[in-house]
Amino acid sequence: MPLRTHETWPHGAIKLDAEHTRFALWAPDAFYVSVELENGQSLPLLPQADGWFVINTRCPAGTRYRYNIDGEIEVPDPASRAQAGDIDQHSVVVDPLAYQWQHSTWLGRPWNEAVIYELHVGALGGFAAVEQHLVRLVELGVTAIELMPIAQFPGERNWGYDGVLPYAPQASYGTPEQLKHLIDTAHGLGLAVILDVVYNHFGPDGNYLHRYAKSFFREDKHTPWGAAIDFRRREVRDFFIENALMWLLEYRFDGLRLDAVHAIEDPDFLQELAQRVRQQIDPLRHAWLMVENEHNQASLLEQGFDAQWNDDGHNALHVLLTGETDAYYADYAQNPTEQLARCLSQGFVFQGHINRHGEARGEPSGHLPPSAFVLFLQNHDQIGNRAFGERLHQLTHPDALKAATVLLLLSPMIPLMFMGDEFAAEQPFLFFTSHHGELARLVREGRRNEFAAFSAFADPQTREQIPDPNAPQTFEASRPTLSANGQSAIHTLYRQLLQIRHRQIVPRLPGAQALGASVLATGAVSAGWRLGDGSHLRIDLNLGSAAVPHTLPADATWLFEHPPQSARQLQQGTLPPYCAIVSLTAATPLLPLDGERQ
Repeated sequence: MPLRTHETWPHGAIKLDAEHTRFALWAPDAFYVSVELENGQSLPLLPQADGWFVINTRCPAGTRYRYNIDGEIEVPDPASRAQAGDIDQHSVVVDPLAYQWQHSTWLGRPWNEAVIYELHVGALGGFAAVEQHLVRLVELGVTAIELMPIAQFPGERNWGYDGVLPYAPQASYGTPEQLKHLIDTAHGLGLAVILDVVYNHFGPDGNYLHRYAKSFFREDKHTPWGAAIDFRRREVRDFFIENALMWLLEYRFDGLRLDAVHAIEDPDFLQELAQRVRQQIDPLRHAWLMVENEHNQASLLEQGFDAQWNDDGHNALHVLLTGETDAYYADYAQNPTEQLARCLSQGFVFQGHINRHGEARGEPSGHLPPSAFVLFLQNHDQIGNRAFGERLHQLTHPDALKAATVLLLLSPMIPLMFMGDEFAAEQPFLFFTSHHGELARLVREGRRNEFAAFSAFADPQTREQIPDPNAPQTFEASRPTLSANGQSAIHTLYRQLLQIRHRQIVPRLPGAQALGASVLATGAVSAGWRLGDGSHLRIDLNLGSAAVPHTLPADATWLFEHPPQSARQLQQGTLPPYCAIVSLTAATPLLPLDGERQ
């Protein structure tokens, strides 16, 4: 088969037909590249323009291979579609058409229907084990699961943000076909599936790009993980954009969450990625794109991205619920109630405001719809960034947490929960890896030194008590018990609130706009939104321990109250402590719910 002339190639081993595969490696710093097949064949790749090495050869799916660089080192394919084990094992040629989809007509769900459940595949036992939870999540009211990163990383235990082979599903979680089966099964139940992807860095072990493709990185710019990825290079941009398209097209994921895009130096890359996704995805499909972005760039949410994880909302709520003001919570120590009100009425708290480092952070966001912000009380970071991985119910008053949960699940923002929230799981979620040798020591010490800014860990000897990320028991301790386990009341609350959300709020969300939020007292706010059908949604929230003078409009119908009888007290002029009341002044009739007060 003749090689085509082109300035760039699709990265990796691409099936051309049932018997033939094209191997393409961008290796501008290599003089010689061969593909070494497990059967002993060595096939020299042909040098092409701009640092490419390519060969079309007879090679069926399932073939195991490595690349040989200059006769000096054998490396996995950086665009490996699967590994035959760990990163030091062979890459595997994958046929993307081999899996027979059972729900091929699935088009996804509109973004306004999103109720997201973030989970760690490894902690639940792999792709096949995650499938066992899908039915109960649907019954709970979840409409989308979000997988923490699954790109191949070194070892068997990792949060996933140390991935080095972005195209290969982690081998210890299962095969590409098992991942597709998980997605297919989810679609059959009406569940969307989101993938967390890491395009801002590679992990510290198993990345060989510096050896043969130094231009993948730029030494003049650095991130917390080392030299920045050079998105000015066409080959580099394509590597990650092709990866996004692979997950969305070949695996039929319904959306991507892009990790820490503030560490991506070239914003044009993000715009191009969103543009190409929108161009190549069937326009009838719902494909969600979310970002994590410390820079609070509201403008990015007008350029092809649906939403941003709103750390601001979480941080203000966390300070109000726990009183903790160490480290990054210091930015929310002085006026957390005012900041929560700004979040509910405008989206971001920091919209150019000065942070604790004396720097302006963020862009104005009040013009964006509430659905542009993903709200959460917990996620993998906010639990796992704690030294001992405590969950929120272990840190705050139970009624205050229930009131905050009402806000989470019934506000017009998109709610996200973390695995175990719905049962108030007692297990922590700790930071875990499976590094070895010197790297394991550096990771262990680095993890403990991260907490030097927290007053409780100022003493180095105290920091020694922080669990070793590399210890197997750290991972085992982080595997949640996802059953009632004596905490059925919180599960009932989640289920009841999500039933109300889907019936009364979700249909009215398109076109929703914030009407503003007012501070009633420390820890107490009242926020309102005009929904798409003209209805007015209002949430009166008191996270404090004292009652607050306040009244409810006479024409409002309350959708939910915690604790019971709170609305009656509010009508009498008092908002009780640890209270949340959700009311709706409807422009269209309310829909009946079994057991719901009208």
